[in-house]
Amino acid sequence: MSETNILVEIDAGVAVVTMNRPQAMNALSAGLRRDLAAAMRQLEADAGVRVVILTGAGDRAFTAGLDLKELGQQGLGAANAEGPDDNPVKAIELLTKPCIGAINGVAITGGFEVALACDVLIASERARFADTHARVGIMPGWGLSQKLSRLIGPYRARELSLTGNFLDANTACAWGLVNRVVPAIELLATAKALAADMATIDPAFSAAYKRLINDGYAMTFGEGMALEQTRSVAANSQVSADAVETARAAVQARGRSQ
Repeated sequence: MSETNILVEIDAGVAVVTMNRPQAMNALSAGLRRDLAAAMRQLEADAGVRVVILTGAGDRAFTAGLDLKELGQQGLGAANAEGPDDNPVKAIELLTKPCIGAINGVAITGGFEVALACDVLIASERARFADTHARVGIMPGWGLSQKLSRLIGPYRARELSLTGNFLDANTACAWGLVNRVVPAIELLATAKALAADMATIDPAFSAAYKRLINDGYAMTFGEGMALEQTRSVAANSQVSADAVETARAAVQARGRSQ
């Protein structure tokens, strides 16, 4: 993995992954795609990492999407021929650990898809989102056509995808696309504070709960409810009364301190 395309810093169980091509608006070149996927696999395998934060270098772009200059030379066939290990979106989706997207600037097309692979999105006031697949004449292949309509509704999704227009951070928050919008200078600190909270949850339980949410979301509501019931009975039957009492006291103490 190139040390220039991707920067990884780990502290107190939280890994900050930075896409590092600011001179190209962090465009997803073949090398960056490959290195980002590799970084996510390494962090998944690292038992010391409990939460991942993904962001972009600089203040202009989270990532501007696939490197169109590179594709203009190689053709789309080069990207389509890549193996599953080179798919950064799939690598993010396969994380059992929470992944927080710290959206520092524009997230365009393939970059929008990378953002949507994260579990939680915190946006800088400078963040903007756009789906320009239709304007470029390329069909999405990392899930945007299906995820976006489920997140913000089909009417809004069609508006974005069939115009290629930008969506500002505050509107994205109002539409439920991002969790919150913060001043640019506070973005990483906000993401780290949220990650620190998540890192206090037992990793195995966090992974199981994340899986329950994701698996149920892919089902009908009735199927999801049945899935929760099945997994709840199986998991909760293993929890002792003493463990519940200990956890109850800890939750009460934390609530009083907040």
